[in-house]
Amino acid sequence: MKARGLAVDGAFEFTPNTFPDERGLFTSPFQEAAFTEATGHRLFTPAQTNHSRSRAGVVRGVHFTTTPPGCAKYVYCPRGAALDFVVDLRVGSPTFGQWDVVRVDPVDFRAVYFPVGLGHAFVALEDDTVMSYLVSSAYVAEHELAVHPLDPALGLELPDDLEPLLSDRDAVAPTLAEAGAAGLLPRYEECLRLDRELTA
Repeated sequence: MKARGLAVDGAFEFTPNTFPDERGLFTSPFQEAAFTEATGHRLFTPAQTNHSRSRAGVVRGVHFTTTPPGCAKYVYCPRGAALDFVVDLRVGSPTFGQWDVVRVDPVDFRAVYFPVGLGHAFVALEDDTVMSYLVSSAYVAEHELAVHPLDPALGLELPDDLEPLLSDRDAVAPTLAEAGAAGLLPRYEECLRLDRELTA
């Protein structure tokens, strides 16, 4: 498995080896030893697995969890294809407001690791795109927040040939500046502390 640090502090891309034969293929999108070698710590103990299916053009995010409790994620795409965005929403982070993007699909089976406090968004490039998540905390509706994915100040680069389709919730989400002014964004140092607790 290959690991690559992303432009957002603490986020990583992981690309496993795949083993095709006449029956199909085998791969392992998460491998503890490779994860620990790259990040310097173990993966959080998953509290929940999530699964979404989207048609082409669907944009989900930028989603994050109030901190505390915070939520870390490990995400890959077993069907279809998506551009998976990592957005640094942690006030005080050296990469605050920056983002990186990884193409995820069942060709390379890349996975993306999101430490606590990072925003997650993706755009589905094909119909029936499936995203699979390991998450460190159970879903609690009142803890789940969003920043508008089309905020010009963020400048997420979505494909020109797809019309973005947002949920009602995401369509009215605040901009990054509005979320910051409202005190909704997580603090970098607290995110690091929670990460250490999750991965100890």
